[in-house]
Amino acid sequence: MPDTKLDIIAIGNALVDVIAQSTDEFIAAEGIAKGSMRLVDPETAEGLYAHMGPGLEASGGSAANTVAGVAALGGRCGFIGQVARDQLGEVFAHDIRSLGVAFATPPLVDGPPTGRCLILVTPDAQRTMNTSLGASQHLPAAALDHDLIASAAILYLEGYLWDPEEPRAAMRAAIDVARKAGRKVAFTLSDAFCIDRHRADFLALIGEGLIDILFANEAEILSLNETGDFEAAVAATAARVPLLVVTRSEKGAIALTGGERFAVAAEPVAEIVDTTGAGDLFAAGFLAGQAQGRGVGDSLTMGAIAAAEIISHYGARPEADLKALVAKRLG
Repeated sequence: MPDTKLDIIAIGNALVDVIAQSTDEFIAAEGIAKGSMRLVDPETAEGLYAHMGPGLEASGGSAANTVAGVAALGGRCGFIGQVARDQLGEVFAHDIRSLGVAFATPPLVDGPPTGRCLILVTPDAQRTMNTSLGASQHLPAAALDHDLIASAAILYLEGYLWDPEEPRAAMRAAIDVARKAGRKVAFTLSDAFCIDRHRADFLALIGEGLIDILFANEAEILSLNETGDFEAAVAATAARVPLLVVTRSEKGAIALTGGERFAVAAEPVAEIVDTTGAGDLFAAGFLAGQAQGRGVGDSLTMGAIAAAEIISHYGARPEADLKALVAKRLG
C-alpha cells in the first residue's frame, strides 16, 4: 500500500531467551512436559535457571521473532512490547532496533523484571519452553502508538500475550485502531495451551470478522475446533477467515483463501538443531511475501525457507541471509 509507513507492526511478549542443551531425563526430573510451553512465576524461573546447563542468551518473544524475520527479508517493521528498565530490557531494545525495527514502548518502572524464556533443547532438537512473562504481561493500552499502528499494512498479534488481562485489552484496542484505518489483522494461535484457556475469545474474534490472516500449526487447529480430524478442522476454520495458514512441521504447510488451497513441502535441512522459532519465522517469511505482493504459493515457500534456516542453528533469530536464500529459490 502506498500510504503505509510500515509493512508489519506486531504486538507481543518482549522476552530474552536463554537456550540450553538438555536431556529427556533432566526434563522429566523437573516435572516438565517435553515439547511444551508453560508459564512459570519468577521464583520457578530462578530455580530452573539455577539447575539448567550453560545457556545462550538472545532476544526473543514470538511476535518479536517474526518481525525480526520480516526485517531480515527487507520488510518495514515495528514492534510494541513491554520490557522493564533493567539490563535485559536494554538488551532486548538494542537487539530489535539494531535490525531496523521501530521500537519505542516506554520501559516499565517499579514493576517485575524483563520477561525471559528458559528453553531446554534435547538431542532430538525438540524445545521445551518455560516462560516467565515478567514485565511483558503489563503492557498497557496507553503504551500503544495509534498513529504507528494505523500506518502499518498488517497488525500481527500473538496468542501467547492474550493470557494477561492488561495486554489483552491493549491488543483489542490495537485491533480497533487497525480496523478503523482499513488495515489487515493477522493473529497466531501460538500454542494449544493458549487455545484451551481462551478458545471462546479466539472463536469470537474469528466470528466477528476481526482476523484477516490466521496462523496455526496442526495441533492448534485441532484444538481450536476440538476435533481429531485435521481436514474437518481446516475446513471449519477456513470458512470463517479470509486467509488461513497451517504449518505441519516435516509435512510442510498449507494455506486456504477464497476457496483455493495451496501447499508447500518442508525445505530440506542438513541437520535440525533447534526448532525454537520455527513457526515464528514461517510467519515472517509468509508475511514478507505478502508485503512484497507475492502470491500465496510463493509466500508459503518463503515461510518454509525462513523456518528451515531457523531450525538449522540455536536461537530464534536468522543467522543466514534470508533475502539471498529467497532470491536463489524465487528470484
